[in-house]
Amino acid sequence: MRTFDVSPLYRSTVGFDRLFDMLDQTARVEPMTNWPPYNIEKAGDDQYRITMAVAGFSPAEIELTQHGTALLVTGHKGSEEDKQYLHRGIATRAFKQTFNLADHVKVKGASLENGLLTVDLVREVPEALKPRRIEIATTSQPLMAQDNAQQIEHEPQNTRAA
Repeated sequence: MRTFDVSPLYRSTVGFDRLFDMLDQTARVEPMTNWPPYNIEKAGDDQYRITMAVAGFSPAEIELTQHGTALLVTGHKGSEEDKQYLHRGIATRAFKQTFNLADHVKVKGASLENGLLTVDLVREVPEALKPRRIEIATTSQPLMAQDNAQQIEHEPQNTRAA
């Protein structure tokens, strides 16, 4: 495994903390597993869906946990010591899969049907963080002087001291 030192870059950047945190996180993440197989779909503008093939698992044996931007899906099959298999081809080993979600993405719901676990996600950006249009002043006055003039005009006449 190769290691890169990005600490010199930290000194010359302001406001990119989130980017470097993401780079550090990718270096620490466990290697991705191939099991269970999954799909990630875009179901709408702000809607997403993760579908995982978890045949043989019941809803009680699967756990979904969201911590911040990380969604953790774990599965643990109960012991079946009383059964004797002549051939065992259905994989029922325990699994742990972590998905890194974007900011403001939350789990809307989950269902298990026909061996497929479906996790519905929705991205809800708060109003304060949505883009807003800013008007551009066309007068030659600075914006601050214009605001002060409007405040003086709206001040009642009888409150001024003589």
